[in-house]
Amino acid sequence: MTHLFFRLFFVIAGMGLLASCTSYPGIPASYHQMLDQAMVKAGINATELKQALNEAPAQQKEAMAFLIAHMPETDLKEMKSAFLLENVATAYMAREKFEWAKEIPDSIFFNDVLPYASMNERRDNWRADFMNRFTVYVEGCSDIKSAIDSVNKHIRDELKVDYNTRRKKPDQSPYESMEQGMASCSGLSILLTDAFRAVGIPSRIAGTPNWHDNRGNHNWNEVWIDGQWYFTEYYPSGLNQSWFLADAGKATPDDATHAIYATSWKPAGTIFPLVWDSTITWVNGENVTLRYIDIYNQENKKKEQEGNMTILKVMMFKNKACTLQGDDRVAVNVDIFSGPDQIGGGRTAGPTQDMNDVLEIKVEKNKTYKLLYQNAKQQLHTEEFPVGDEPATVKLFME
Repeated sequence: MTHLFFRLFFVIAGMGLLASCTSYPGIPASYHQMLDQAMVKAGINATELKQALNEAPAQQKEAMAFLIAHMPETDLKEMKSAFLLENVATAYMAREKFEWAKEIPDSIFFNDVLPYASMNERRDNWRADFMNRFTVYVEGCSDIKSAIDSVNKHIRDELKVDYNTRRKKPDQSPYESMEQGMASCSGLSILLTDAFRAVGIPSRIAGTPNWHDNRGNHNWNEVWIDGQWYFTEYYPSGLNQSWFLADAGKATPDDATHAIYATSWKPAGTIFPLVWDSTITWVNGENVTLRYIDIYNQENKKKEQEGNMTILKVMMFKNKACTLQGDDRVAVNVDIFSGPDQIGGGRTAGPTQDMNDVLEIKVEKNKTYKLLYQNAKQQLHTEEFPVGDEPATVKLFME
């Protein structure tokens, strides 16, 4: 009786194993359990997902499995097979067309080229259109860096979208932004990442929920080059060069509000926080704060070794009749520009802070800087201030 029981047990177990291994033909077994779970979450839409898996060409099946296995539940319930099949097929067209895309490992291609979305934006079918639009700018490029530079330089004129606070919402999809001709920093970042991905360049969105001095959030882009991630923006200033580096270098890795994150299709240790909807916790993210701190420190060390850096101290007072007492000071956000480029910013000390607590910005010597802030009438006001060889202090006034 005992022997019969065990024989039946192993037969049944073997049948279950066989069924599991044959339920997703052509797809590595490591995906099977995740796909089973995805199908349960998809409900009646599981038939669409299974059709996408079945109809994907042999060389694209694992890519399709990756996409579905890590898909947000909202997408599992809604995405159609035709959309997924076109998205994957067009991504593979770019991989075959561009030399740099051929060299990208599957792990990066699947996670940072293949996905049709970055955050919670509306799911537009942008890939074929964007591939057509941006191929003309990269087909003569010899390597991935020159391709990145070309997309960056041409995206604004190609899509005709600019930053504008009058945009309808912060998390616009590509075509929502293009229809309005305006977008938030998040909307611009979505556009640029999609443009990069369309021509086989790995890209993701990075950002912080709030700068170290509570001046608000910001999102930008990252691109993958030969095993390393570099940051850039819709309005380009070069790889790992931007006005926000001074702020990013002061981020706090273990503070969820003041850390820096990068998006990921697959789970990456945490979530990517969306300041416009804190209830959305299904956008995967990676905490990349330490890398930005390291880049900032290296840049500062280089400039200090060159001997061309000094300190600009910024103080804000109620009016020009200030007595320099603590309660005369005003806490306000100040952005600092060198020519047209923002190089940093911060928040001045308020009346309750120690008198030695002063906003300090590292700046290059022998330049004139423009400081931008809101005055007492809620109007934008600018002051120009020259800096020489020595540390300098500028006093600003609300009235």
